Formats: sequence, structure tokens, C-alpha cells
Amino acid sequence: MSNSIEASIVVVDDEPSIRDLLVASLHFSGFEVETAASGSAAIEVIERTQPDLIVLDVMLPDIDGFTVTRRIRQAGVTAPVLFLTARDDTQDKIMGLTVGGDDYVTKPFSLEEVVARIRAILRRTHEQIEDDPIIRVGDLEINEDSHDVSRAGQPIELSPTEYKLLRYLMDNEGRVLSKAQILDHVWQYDWGGDAAIVESYISYLRKKVDGIEVADEHGDTHKVTPLIETKRGIGYMIRGPKAGQAS
Repeated sequence: MSNSIEASIVVVDDEPSIRDLLVASLHFSGFEVETAASGSAAIEVIERTQPDLIVLDVMLPDIDGFTVTRRIRQAGVTAPVLFLTARDDTQDKIMGLTVGGDDYVTKPFSLEEVVARIRAILRRTHEQIEDDPIIRVGDLEINEDSHDVSRAGQPIELSPTEYKLLRYLMDNEGRVLSKAQILDHVWQYDWGGDAAIVESYISYLRKKVDGIEVADEHGDTHKVTPLIETKRGIGYMIRGPKAGQAS
């Protein structure tokens, strides 16, 4: 790939007009593009080309986009997926993210929005494969090499499952994750998994991560600012303190 190419992308859509518009816009933006018009063709093209990102229509004539995503993930393809859909339905969005998708754009969409979301996803993906083994959210740190976890300089002992859950939350800082997504990623459960286990482990994490006490300059102790948030009826997220807010 030449230096002028930002990344390689596979565009999957059965509507020729949409496919052609996306290809023209992505080429103009500096991306290398391959296309497919069906789910089965998409799987073949994706496994052959190993793209940096996949733009995938949900409604395809043979295999839907969710099934395509499951199959390529089972085949070891880790490229991020941006779903295109005509249905602005919350359950569809949750399903798409649960099967391994990274973002969603609802038709009709602007080409500028699609390009912006693609670049945002690629930035996140690139940041996750940087050489620095430290993942940070505020004063919370994970060392991926040693699996050490600390907050405000204090070590935190986590079980393997707690570590995996915390890592998943930190990898998605500022993004709400549903219980179904967490079950799928941390426990590899399908939709029949028991969501109560997520609540329990979030509670364990809160006690260990947000229960840390630190001393101020006067020697008085206080708890750190909570990082783990509950979005009632939606899921959980982690994010650093707002500007001007102490950890």
C-alpha cells in the first residue's frame, strides 16, 4: 500500500447507487476500497483482502450483516465494522455492537459523516495497538504487559474476570456498554446469558476501583472521584474526571 493510502476498506451494500457513492467518496478521501454486494461475497472479499475496516449494510439479500460479522469474527478477522442500516432501532444497534460491530450509521446518511466515523474508528483502533502497554482513564492505569492495575498510584488486585471487564470498559472509555455487550465480550455468552452476573461484577469493580482513598496536602483522606457510571436501562461506562475535577 502506498503512503497516500490511509487504509484499506471493504464496502458491502446490495444497492449499486449507495455502493458507488461510498466508493467514490472513500477514494477521494484517500482510502483503498474493495466492494461486495452480498453477505457471502463479503465474507470471501474480507477474508481474502484482510481490510483495515469494513462498511457493512445490515440488510443484505442472502446473509444479513450481523451474521456476516459473526462469521468473520469466528474466522479470526478483527477489522472494525461500521454498520449501515435503514432501521433506526435501538435493539438493532445493540445487536450490531454485541456481535462485534464498532459503530452505526442510519440511512439516509451524509458521506461526510461516514468518512468522519471511519476515521474516528481507525484512530481508536490505532491507539489500541500502540507500543505503550499502559491504558489510562484519569488516574486509573492498566499495564497490559504485566496485568498490573493501579489507581492514584495504589495497586488494585483483580480476578481475571474483573481484569477483563475493566479492560473492556477502559478500551471503550466514554461509551455506554449494554449488559448484552459485556456478557458477549467478557463471558462469551449469547443473548440467553444471565445479566445479573454483570451487575455483580460491576459492583465488585466499583468497590476496588472507586473505593480507593487518597490523602490531600493536609493529610486528610477522601475517596477518589468515581469513574464507573451506570446509565439506567442502558448499561455501564467508564470515563475520566471532567476538566477541573480532581480524581
